[in-house]
Amino acid sequence: MSIRGKKTIHRAGRIAACARAAIAGALFVTVVAALHAAPASAAGEGDGAAGFPDRPVKLIVPFPPGGGTDILARPLAQKLGERWKQPVVIENRAGAGGNIGTEAAARASADGYTIILGTVGTHAINQSLYRNLSYDATKDFTAITLVANTPNVLVLNPGVPARSVAELIALAKARPGTLNYASPGNGTPPHLAAEIFKSMAGVSITHVPYKGSAPAMTDLLGGQVQMMIANAPVVLPYIKSGKLVALASTGATRPAMLRDIPTLSESGLKGYEADTWYGLFAPAGTPPDVVRKLNADVVAVLKLPDIQAFFAEQGAEVIGDSTSDANAKVRSEVGKWRDVIRSIGLTMD
Repeated sequence: MSIRGKKTIHRAGRIAACARAAIAGALFVTVVAALHAAPASAAGEGDGAAGFPDRPVKLIVPFPPGGGTDILARPLAQKLGERWKQPVVIENRAGAGGNIGTEAAARASADGYTIILGTVGTHAINQSLYRNLSYDATKDFTAITLVANTPNVLVLNPGVPARSVAELIALAKARPGTLNYASPGNGTPPHLAAEIFKSMAGVSITHVPYKGSAPAMTDLLGGQVQMMIANAPVVLPYIKSGKLVALASTGATRPAMLRDIPTLSESGLKGYEADTWYGLFAPAGTPPDVVRKLNADVVAVLKLPDIQAFFAEQGAEVIGDSTSDANAKVRSEVGKWRDVIRSIGLTMD
């Protein structure tokens, strides 16, 4: 081979070597870039909660201002707003035993920016109580967390000549149909609790429904109605001031704020239990990472000492459980109240 030919081959070899080096270098840069980019991509993949919330959040309360749900919602909204540095705006959407506001929440965008403080009524009882319910408590919602549990309390206007459950039952039997009881509305947990009381006690007491706890309390204090089973946060101030007489609480055990008052089960109606629980819910389809973010933040707020103290003053026991536990509880409660409602034959249109 000629010297010229050898030089040509040698030059071609150097070009090939340079090309291989260039390709290797490019691959190295690509791999390094990919390695650096991978954590960022992995962190962002499916992370719809990053930066959530970046605008105001609406908290629907499906009952009027002044009721037990509203009382617990307001400090919760304030603390969440402080944590998120975004307003949490309470919207009271009352009516139809909480169904109007709950339907609005079910139909809201599933993005975490509309949530609802539901109750045992809106998310368990109503499922079987109403013939034509416009939402499904388990299919149309995902539970963020259960917030709190509060007892209901059987209270009387002081003018009623009874100071125990036994005396009240005896009075109702002696004067059938002459006593009236108030409720925050047809189909609400206090209404159902009173109907269970009537059924177990075998008495006839007339139901007077109101549009919320506040007007019901006004007439109870004024003597227009004689009794009520009401959420503890609503009646505790009046019990302490002596404006109402507390006969019994409705839970399985005596709540801390009412240790000296027996339960209805202890008062002769063995097995009676009708507490009210509250839970935060998001529309079904809300991204799981957003639900997890909501759960973490709400549970953190519920652990704050001032929130715990406020809830305790209302007779409420803070819960703050996981989303899976909350959803399981709701499913269980739907079944429980279905059996209760069927047993007493109560339905609503």
